Amino acid sequence: MRLLQSRTIPFILLFISLSLSLFAQNGGKAKITGVLKDAKTQETIPFATAVLINKSTGKNAKVSQTDVNGAFTMADLPAGTFTFKISYVGYQTMVRDNVNITASTGTLNFGDIKMNSAKGNILSEVTVTGQKSGMQMGIDKKIFSVDQSVISEGGSAGDLLQNVPSVSTDMDGNVSLRGSTGVKVLIDGKPSLIAGGNVAQILQSIPASSIESVEVITNPSAKYDAEGQSGIINIVLKKNTKLGLNGSVALTAGNRDNYNANTNLSFQNSKINLYGNYGYRYGNRVGGGYQDIFYKSDSLPAKYLYQNTVSNSLDKGHNAKAGIDYYLAPKSVLSFSGGFNSRENERNDQLDIRQLGKTRAPVELSNRKNTTEGYGSSYDLNLDYVQKFSKPKEELTFNFGYSHGTNNSDQFYSTTTTNRNGVEMNENLSLQRVYNTGDNTNYNIQTDYSLPVGKAGKVEAGYRSQIRLGNNNQFADALLTNTGVVVRNNSLINDFDSKDQVHALYLNYQNQIKDFGYQLGLRAEDARLDTHLEGYTNNVLTGSDGNIHYKRLYPSVFLTQKLKGDNQLQLSYTRRVNRPRPWDTNPFLDVSEPYNYRGGNPNLLPEDVHSFELGYSKYWKKVTLTSSLYYRRTNDVIQRVRTTAISGITTSTPQNLSNQINSGLELIGRFDLIKALNFTTNVNLYQAKFAGDSRFNIASSSGFSWNANLTGNLTVVKNVSLQVRGDYRAPEVMAQGKRNAMYGIDGGAKYDFPNKKASLSFNVRDVFNTRRWSMTTEDNFTIVDFQRQMQGTMGSLTFSYRFGKTTFTAAKKKKDDQQDNRPDEGSF
Repeated sequence: MRLLQSRTIPFILLFISLSLSLFAQNGGKAKITGVLKDAKTQETIPFATAVLINKSTGKNAKVSQTDVNGAFTMADLPAGTFTFKISYVGYQTMVRDNVNITASTGTLNFGDIKMNSAKGNILSEVTVTGQKSGMQMGIDKKIFSVDQSVISEGGSAGDLLQNVPSVSTDMDGNVSLRGSTGVKVLIDGKPSLIAGGNVAQILQSIPASSIESVEVITNPSAKYDAEGQSGIINIVLKKNTKLGLNGSVALTAGNRDNYNANTNLSFQNSKINLYGNYGYRYGNRVGGGYQDIFYKSDSLPAKYLYQNTVSNSLDKGHNAKAGIDYYLAPKSVLSFSGGFNSRENERNDQLDIRQLGKTRAPVELSNRKNTTEGYGSSYDLNLDYVQKFSKPKEELTFNFGYSHGTNNSDQFYSTTTTNRNGVEMNENLSLQRVYNTGDNTNYNIQTDYSLPVGKAGKVEAGYRSQIRLGNNNQFADALLTNTGVVVRNNSLINDFDSKDQVHALYLNYQNQIKDFGYQLGLRAEDARLDTHLEGYTNNVLTGSDGNIHYKRLYPSVFLTQKLKGDNQLQLSYTRRVNRPRPWDTNPFLDVSEPYNYRGGNPNLLPEDVHSFELGYSKYWKKVTLTSSLYYRRTNDVIQRVRTTAISGITTSTPQNLSNQINSGLELIGRFDLIKALNFTTNVNLYQAKFAGDSRFNIASSSGFSWNANLTGNLTVVKNVSLQVRGDYRAPEVMAQGKRNAMYGIDGGAKYDFPNKKASLSFNVRDVFNTRRWSMTTEDNFTIVDFQRQMQGTMGSLTFSYRFGKTTFTAAKKKKDDQQDNRPDEGSF
């Protein structure tokens, strides 16, 4: 551990010193000021990125950001001729060319810069949405534009999330944020019913090419749902809101028969915006691993168990979304949208299992084949209404959402025993079948209102009700050994119903006093999870009810101080909750692993989370640096606890442990070294401390860990760019063991055709085939070494084509104007 820390500290110092050395420059006394506003509503736009580019060198001379009131200041500017650009996600980039600064220049006040929204109905000769900044900063979230990620093209949403700072996914698709699980994952701001809400399968079914941006909210305010231990990740699908008729097509082919297709089409004029997209994914994954178990007890027949697994999985999925925005009046918009997803999954696992005694003589040798056929579909419908008022920033919104999904899984376990107690056996075959069906329905009703108060204040209030209904049942039977007789397996038959509902009210107040901003919020929630279980006990059908009901207040405080230059400091506190999902409370077992069962716990309590964060952001000529110190205490923490029965079967069940403390430092930096080269890096160093729990014989433990990733972009020649990404996760202490280190490298290249409408890209993920999840766990009965891999090296080739007309006017322009006017920018 000391060696790890000694290597990590110089790395941090190098990171910071590089940033400071790039910043050390002499500037003049000139400055540029202005206020950014929405051209239609006149509302100010906070946290947009402004950049001043030296025309002679092409390098960034200054980078700034608008504050909560949309105002910005660029100070200490050198002399020269510059191009000024200001951009924000979903808006047209605004440009002022030939900005001359001399020794006598004082303050250049650009006044109100009116930015055209992609959803606005203002028709101008240049209306194409500009190139998005890689990262946008908000008071309580970061927005990452991911449509330029070359290395994730042709992959799934899970592949893409690995390229987003702060976010990581494991081989099963489970998401963590800053090294912690319990993340709330949303699709377009709402929970998804794909695969019954299973996040891993949701991410596998959505093509990366369907995603516009990813919002990361590490410390959500009271306006957001309080659920999510470590924060919220919102995946925003493409909506295509350019004026006129526009569209795109992307086709991908990869090794191991991996294919993706995605198409988008939109039309917008002054009254309506129609949009739709469709994606198809055909993904093959090949993997496997091993599990070695040492049994501490001498009373068991076996002392050692060695299990090797070879796996292959095929995912086929259709994902579609369509909608219409209709402008009832200049400030009134009625929207209707719908989405549909269907998926199929075929998975085959070949298991070679060897149980050995103390002298390593065979106790039982067997081969097992697991076959899983999963299929299901889901759809969602949303009605939205937005009413703006004559008073800037005053707005009323309403949403009603309905979604329904089915999820089915048929599992077949065929086991052939070849040796028992040292005696060879011939075709001793047993067969077990398990059928799972699920039916889920979600309702969402939400209304939000914001009202400006005074010169810089704003009040936000809202109400939200979420109701989730679930019905899941399991039927099982078995073929008696070496007979044709099939019998019911009552021990695995059950029916599980759930009703999960949350009703919430919130109030936020935000204001700005000179360079100091603050936001105070309070959210009140009434949450209830009712479950009913029917199953067999000693072959007698029995029923039981579960009820988890609690009312809580969730305060949030955000304090922001703008310092000299472009420094910004923010301190925040929020209270959060991590609710047990219905499948976490279903006690019936998943027996797909013959010696590794998984089940739920009907008595789980919600986690209570208190989160503090201190953030600092700085913009230099060539560097953007965001840093965060965070501290999070989780009470009644939910962890899977492993227990071993006399039979040697290990069962993992979620339990409420006492508490866990996570604290750390996160650094996100973007470096524009030269015009053709930039890179983004993310470093997260954190300490995890688990309080012991004598009920489960778990001792207190703590450990330091860290992870880092770096993405570099290089323009080799005109229209040709390269992208390389590397990531590393250090070993990490868990409640019952340790997760081992893992690393990987991805690379890609992209060629943009001269017409700017088409591109061809090639990428390879996990170039050296090194991403393997492995861990060692220990309890009173066993020591387990575990390793799995489910992908390996993946290469793909993607062709993209964009088409359409982006204006309704055919105004003629002078030749000089046509040469100077850039297609993705508007001027002011």
